[in-house]
Amino acid sequence: MRALLRAARFGTGLAAARARMALGRVPRFSGAWDTREAALAALPPAETRGYDDPGIAEVSFEAMCQREVWDYPVLHWLHRWLPEAPRLLDAGGHMGTKRIAFGPLLDLEGVTWTVLDTPGIVAAARAAQAAGRIPADLAFVAPSGAPPETDLLLASGLMQYVDRSLTEIVEALPARPRHILLNKVALRPGPQIITHERLGDVRVPYRIRGHGDWARELDRLGYDTVDSWRIPDLSHRIPTHPWLGESESWGFALTARRDTGDNPAPKGETV
Repeated sequence: MRALLRAARFGTGLAAARARMALGRVPRFSGAWDTREAALAALPPAETRGYDDPGIAEVSFEAMCQREVWDYPVLHWLHRWLPEAPRLLDAGGHMGTKRIAFGPLLDLEGVTWTVLDTPGIVAAARAAQAAGRIPADLAFVAPSGAPPETDLLLASGLMQYVDRSLTEIVEALPARPRHILLNKVALRPGPQIITHERLGDVRVPYRIRGHGDWARELDRLGYDTVDSWRIPDLSHRIPTHPWLGESESWGFALTARRDTGDNPAPKGETV
């Protein structure tokens, strides 16, 4: 009976999602593909730029500059690590939204905060900075530029949008960072899937990684997980594919493994 009720609920939700799409009202999440390339191919040409679109920069910008409950684990580890790891690279940091949100609660004296994002977002951020809308002490760099020396890599809400693995992101840096802070990583049981997320008037590929693949990547990368947290409020079900189940959202605090001989944890740090 429960199975029948669940199937009926999924069927009703799927029918509603298809009806909304037929009327031109696209749900926040729609579609499911095995690869990012396939998800991009399913978009109209005007939307294939993904997140590299200056028009996306202003979508929910003010809201993104506010602190949410899931930010506080990140704040805890920033407070603990920044004094000994002051060169922070904020990968996928948009227009410095986390720097704006976290700044009042952190001692940032001596900290260099650099945002790495797409050329479109970086262009919009620099224009906003010139207009005095965002802090002048923020630095911005696009992927084509030279990434700075980094002690602490922050990636909050990045991994579901980026077309590279965490390993590729780390290997592109001048040296492995001592610490990595990840937040809002979308995971699911089984293999990864790519869906579309609607952001304003455009849709972008949204990657939901498999739990097992993600755990294996972290292990191979040579980092120990010193903390992790689940974010129930950011679980999602794809209305057009409800049988795939809900995604889970996770955060991770990682420290370079001592036995790698590269960037060991600082003296006195618990691993």
